[in-house]
Amino acid sequence: MNTSKKKYSVAFLVIFVASQLMAAPMAGAAEKGYRYWGYFKAAPKATVWTSSMTGPTVDVTDGSVEGWTFTFSSDSIPDAKSPKIAPNFESLCAKTKPVAGKKRIGVVIDFGSAALRPKGDRLQPAIQKCIVTDQGSQGIDVLGAAVKIRAASSGFVCGINGYPAKECGVEIPTPRYLTNSK
Repeated sequence: MNTSKKKYSVAFLVIFVASQLMAAPMAGAAEKGYRYWGYFKAAPKATVWTSSMTGPTVDVTDGSVEGWTFTFSSDSIPDAKSPKIAPNFESLCAKTKPVAGKKRIGVVIDFGSAALRPKGDRLQPAIQKCIVTDQGSQGIDVLGAAVKIRAASSGFVCGINGYPAKECGVEIPTPRYLTNSK
């Protein structure tokens, strides 16, 4: 694993552990949470998303689909919403021919709900692509081949295709539409 990939992996682990430690003292503070880019995976032939707890510095399998969504979670809403578009490798990569020595990975990027949109940013339409990449590519490589990424010095993915333009995993009040759906 090269140094930048180790950096992303270590950074994700540190952020994840820190967020779990910070959650305990805030158990009664359900009125706030974080909006950020959530990372999801679908194994080959899978039709549902699985939240990735390892971050994008892991190998991806030929025929799988990588999903990203701008989402929200908090103590009372711990499960980030997965992309609204279901993973479908066959549909995403139907027109992309296999290449010897490479792998094909489907990519779905969901820019989330308008209720989560940071002030001044413009919601973008979802992106659906098929990426042909090297056999050793990891999730972050696949994302970088699909779109422009803005990351914090820790490696945390802050922006995808310029969205959001400035912020990075900020704490916000729980959106009303999430509390009303419970």
